[in-house]
Amino acid sequence: MTRPAWIDRARDAISAADSGYFERFSPPEEGGRQSSVLILFGPHDGGGEDVVLTQRAHTLRSQPGDVSFPGGKREPSDATPADAALRETHEEVGIDPATVDVVAELPDIYLSPRQFVVTPVLGWWREPGPVDAVDPREVHRAVRAPLSHLLDPAARFTVTHPSGYRGPGFEFDGLFIWGFTAGLLSAVLDFGGLTVPWDRDVERPLPDSYRPGGRRDALTQTATEGRS
Repeated sequence: MTRPAWIDRARDAISAADSGYFERFSPPEEGGRQSSVLILFGPHDGGGEDVVLTQRAHTLRSQPGDVSFPGGKREPSDATPADAALRETHEEVGIDPATVDVVAELPDIYLSPRQFVVTPVLGWWREPGPVDAVDPREVHRAVRAPLSHLLDPAARFTVTHPSGYRGPGFEFDGLFIWGFTAGLLSAVLDFGGLTVPWDRDVERPLPDSYRPGGRRDALTQTATEGRS
């Protein structure tokens, strides 16, 4: 299926964006652990597009239950960041890499608490199918969230925490989407020209279930804190 023009528009706008937009998320000179995530959009059965999201297994030591894009650590066998994202997506949710068009590798983002250098990979799922939690040790649940729902102002809010954290949030089918994932998704939708006005004064505190011990290691991380 032909990918929609807004995805290419997002790619081009990100490429043309002022370097200062991404500078604060740039990896330090000493680098960090290399990883990739796949921001995978595809045609939705009800019309428009959807995006693949996963909920991390609740048994994981790091960020259990958080909503994320499929992806993970880069292996020596991965020739490129996109190869890593496609391999991890196949292992986690069963998507065949041959059915995905890689649109772009976006600028690296540094997640300082875990010292990860993450390459977001923008993809179009030209031959979509079902998604499933192939590896329950890593993934509790996988969904295809329709953009029509995520863009609905009623599903959007600003996530807050007593630490001072503020960032964009989404809710879909019982999933609370925040932090790095929500920030990156919000940025791509913004750059693609899809975002409709939503009330940023509507605030929701980060649920206790997302911060065991009163603190999450991603509290200070979001790709679009300055745009929320």
